Amino acid sequence: MKMGRGRTSRIRRRKVFRSSVSRGVNESYKPEFIELKKWLKDRKFEDTNLIPACFPGTGRGLMSKTSLQEGQVIISLPESCLLTTDTVIRSYLGAYIAKWRPPPSPLLALCTFLVSEKHAGDQSVWKPYLEILPKAYTCPVCLEPEVVNLFPKPLRAKAEEQRARVREFFSSSRGFFSSLQPLFSEAVGSIFSYRALLWAWCTVNTRAVYVKPRRRRCFSAEPDTCALAPYLDLLNHSPRVQVEAAFNEETRCYEIRTASSCRKHEEVFICYGPHDNQRLLLEYGFVSIHNPHACVYVSEDILVKYLPSTDKQMNKKISILKDHDFIENLTFGWDGPSWRLLTALKLLCLEAEEFTCWKKILLGEIISDTNEKRSLDIAQKICHYFIEETNAVLQKVSHMKDEEVASVNQLTLVETLWTEELKILQASALILNSLQTPFR
Repeated sequence: MKMGRGRTSRIRRRKVFRSSVSRGVNESYKPEFIELKKWLKDRKFEDTNLIPACFPGTGRGLMSKTSLQEGQVIISLPESCLLTTDTVIRSYLGAYIAKWRPPPSPLLALCTFLVSEKHAGDQSVWKPYLEILPKAYTCPVCLEPEVVNLFPKPLRAKAEEQRARVREFFSSSRGFFSSLQPLFSEAVGSIFSYRALLWAWCTVNTRAVYVKPRRRRCFSAEPDTCALAPYLDLLNHSPRVQVEAAFNEETRCYEIRTASSCRKHEEVFICYGPHDNQRLLLEYGFVSIHNPHACVYVSEDILVKYLPSTDKQMNKKISILKDHDFIENLTFGWDGPSWRLLTALKLLCLEAEEFTCWKKILLGEIISDTNEKRSLDIAQKICHYFIEETNAVLQKVSHMKDEEVASVNQLTLVETLWTEELKILQASALILNSLQTPFR
């Protein structure tokens, strides 16, 4: 009998394959991580549970050195390692912040400190942490305009708002940056450029953890709840895990406790929250494959696209939906059209003689078989419209990837988003088909 052909051997090969897919490549030997570990140790932190590694699909993250049990504290980062507004106030920037009027925001303080320390290079005490931060980000504000134009309409609108907000943030901060000129030999305009501030803004926006709000007179009234957590922020997001994360006032450490077990040499995840893929891309610059919270949004113009234009009560119906908060967050998900979407469609599909029953619709009551069937028909038409639109965009992205090599990574990100949305729409189409069966 030849070796490796029995049942035991097949099981062993399957286990090896599964572990090779999920197991990361240890990166703790790399100079930047050796320096980071030394830096953290000087600040009273030395991790025994996790090591940096590179994983297929998620990239750089943290791998378990041992099996982790449910309820176990997987990381406990001392307060001395956290970068907060306290850090900034105690630094050379403190005096400038204290006298600037109007008071700068906590976000501006953190971003200014990051840019300044990065500019300091080898002279920065924070260099070991700065060295492992991403050199560039994939938040929409960092993407090429032609790539953002490929986003689904709701996400595109939010991305444009984000870009305008960051531009305004930079523009309104120039006066404060000018006040810092005595600290530098070079012109502050070259140090605190839009590109530099954008990098710092993305660093805080994508990597900061939440801490208890603080209120200081030297800052504006905006919430001061962000802290950068070196090493801890290498943990990647998974929508399927549950963790408890908070600053422990007794130990004076930021702690993460897992609600699920993890095997040795597997990637350890945290959850940023029950976010859909459009929110993840907007705020963090990535898309989660098979995200159970992923959905496809239906805007107002698409909601009424297949309804008769002759309906004299349409404006009144739309007004009712807006008054009762039923015009936004209408979605298709893995389990089909949302209850909110179907409810909105049922109200919009009311016949003239049924219109007085609109309150019952919002309470979830069934008005008539005709109303049920019409709303499902419209939902199916909207779903098919989205499927056609998604396939067209995916085809366009594919062509652009061939022509615009420089933007291929950004285009791949958009392609992943649309591919996930297509899967959701196809699942919804099947569910809608089954829901219509009783009416055939």
